[in-house]
Amino acid sequence: MKTLYLFRHAKSSWDDSRLADEERPLTPKGIKNTLVVAEHLRNQGIRPELMISSHAVRAYETAVLIAKVLGYPKEQIRVDRKIYDGYFDRILDIIYGTPNDIGSLMIIGHNPTITQLANLLLDPGIPEMRTSAVVAIRFYTGQWESLPMSKVEKEFHVYPKLLKHEEEKERHRAS
Repeated sequence: MKTLYLFRHAKSSWDDSRLADEERPLTPKGIKNTLVVAEHLRNQGIRPELMISSHAVRAYETAVLIAKVLGYPKEQIRVDRKIYDGYFDRILDIIYGTPNDIGSLMIIGHNPTITQLANLLLDPGIPEMRTSAVVAIRFYTGQWESLPMSKVEKEFHVYPKLLKHEEEKERHRAS
């Protein structure tokens, strides 16, 4: 079995117009929201065996936050420029090329590509991935290159607003 986590980077800043798109950093809200989702992943016992991030500052900063919360070594985050360019087939090449001894892979990237990729792999698909959202997709195969021929299921799709809403419902039940 293989598990793929597709994570959209956190909210980034447009404040400095001199920065190239690839250099835009996270906003404080983006950091906070990513930590909410990363805490949820940790509480579910999730720790990907391999994390690969876009080279864009906002994606890499998101990956570092997730790694810190999940106990994943920052220096083991791989960076791949192909995640940035907007072609999901280039990300598929990365996924299919993952060593088969890796059981779980997290890709940290950008929209619309991350949403398009999730919807290519899932039927039914998902709504647009919000910032700091993650979808987990399970494939019933032992080989990454066999994903297209394997049985697929969505494990979960979470994002900060959903998690905050669930937390509020839980608090109301407890009181």
